[in-house]
Amino acid sequence: MVNDAVFRSALAWLAAMVLLVGLCTQSFKKMLVTYILGMFAISGVLLPDWEFFDRRFSQWRTPLTVDEKRTPRSVHTQATPTGFRIHPIRVAIYTIVYGFGFYKWWMFVST
Repeated sequence: MVNDAVFRSALAWLAAMVLLVGLCTQSFKKMLVTYILGMFAISGVLLPDWEFFDRRFSQWRTPLTVDEKRTPRSVHTQATPTGFRIHPIRVAIYTIVYGFGFYKWWMFVST
């Protein structure tokens, strides 16, 4: 992981969300579902091996070679964390998966 502070901040926001859901719904089950889905969401964004996925989409089927790991990155790519680069396919997949998950969570919590 590039920055542990981002992970700690995400966990603190998740704890606040779980507490808010618990106060509003008075349901331990909804708190537990919120915590589990939040952990999956955080780990889906912050924990993957972004060096592997930052390659072209057609190369995802092949393993990452040692030479690809050793290639120096440009100054621009070092300034931004690798987990937050915008790639159209990644954004589309994350939008669909997280949008559906958030919708299902909201329908569960709001009932």
